[in-house]
Amino acid sequence: MNKLIKFSDGLSDVTAKVSAVLLGLMTLLILVEIFLWNTLQKTTLIADEYSAYGLAAIIFLGAGYCLKEKGHIRITLILGLLPETISRVIAFVATVITTLFMGYVWWYLFKMVSATYRYKSTSGTLTNTPIWIPQAIMLVGAGCFFIQLVGTVFKTWQALKTKEEVL
Repeated sequence: MNKLIKFSDGLSDVTAKVSAVLLGLMTLLILVEIFLWNTLQKTTLIADEYSAYGLAAIIFLGAGYCLKEKGHIRITLILGLLPETISRVIAFVATVITTLFMGYVWWYLFKMVSATYRYKSTSGTLTNTPIWIPQAIMLVGAGCFFIQLVGTVFKTWQALKTKEEVL
């Protein structure tokens, strides 16, 4: 159980670093676009499309790290009024439900990526980007988030006994 928790935390650290690199590349692409337009009245023709793909990748790849670092929005008004034991049980149950839902989301993302790959769908823009490529990055990010959620399920289970603050 502890190995899975360490693995999920390490994986989230890696995907957060990939997200940071993507953010830097997106910034560079937008700056190049601005420079080209303001100096030569030329455009890359890809800045908006690829920045949108990058944004989706950052969101999905960064979700696990955000969970690990307790950065997701939580409504604690009700939990704060309950006894600690009940609050921890509710947190555990909520995490299990969220993990199951994320597994469902991952499965349908997988089916979407499989379909766009099979039908050779493209972006329909000048770049004709195979749409399965940015979708596959989302799928990987969703998978990493799912793994982090599984690790968090184990953390919240352990917290029922240790009284540690997990979420």
